[in-house]
Amino acid sequence: MTAVHPGTMATEQMSEAEWQARVELAACYRIFDHLGWVEMIFNHITARVPGEPGHLLINPFGLMYHEVTASNLVKIDLDGNVLSDSEWPINEAGLLIHSVIHANRPDAHCIMHTHTTAGTGVACQRDGLDPDNFYSAQLRDMVAHHDFEGITVAPEKKPRLVADLGERSLMILRNHGLLALGPTVPAAFAALWTLQRGCEIQLAAQSGGRALTPVTEEAAIRSTRESFQLGDRTESGQSLFDALRRKIDRIDPGYAC
Repeated sequence: MTAVHPGTMATEQMSEAEWQARVELAACYRIFDHLGWVEMIFNHITARVPGEPGHLLINPFGLMYHEVTASNLVKIDLDGNVLSDSEWPINEAGLLIHSVIHANRPDAHCIMHTHTTAGTGVACQRDGLDPDNFYSAQLRDMVAHHDFEGITVAPEKKPRLVADLGERSLMILRNHGLLALGPTVPAAFAALWTLQRGCEIQLAAQSGGRALTPVTEEAAIRSTRESFQLGDRTESGQSLFDALRRKIDRIDPGYAC
């Protein structure tokens, strides 16, 4: 089944599944913009194209997140070849990070990478994420770490990135930022939101200059087990994402063109 949608060139046709994936991903970019998870024209969120193995959607390099729409997302393959009609290039660093993880993690339908102030601030701390707050306690044994090697454009970094990530769905890129992946866009978003909140609370708590109350190992294990992220991972985060998308539909609906 093919369809032509508003905002696409008249000659460009795509499956209905691809169009819906584009709309969902574009909505996610607007949600990030609304939350302030933006770094000018940098950073990236990618999603697989349904029914097209090895094909991804990524933001056009040069656009702010509030300018990303369903139709201007760029379709690429894992080598960075552009497969859609686009006047915009793609970010080389985004291609390297996202393509190698998509290629090596079949469960990575969506990958998100941010340079938020709180996320990068915690990434710069020697001990990384402190487990002693409500949000970080939900992420016991879920967060990987990757040492800083400069701007991520060198192909030889790929094996180390994949090895450090392992089977986890969250990663702190030391001195750099945060990364999350998931089997759906909402699942990846829920995981990243929890990590982001953990980082924000950590920095706020540390700013008081007093010792923090530790979370017991038992409580951390229980928090992770009972977290809304877990259970059926294909459904995790859906209600949260849907609520935010309804808000975006009210205040900034232009993403769906």
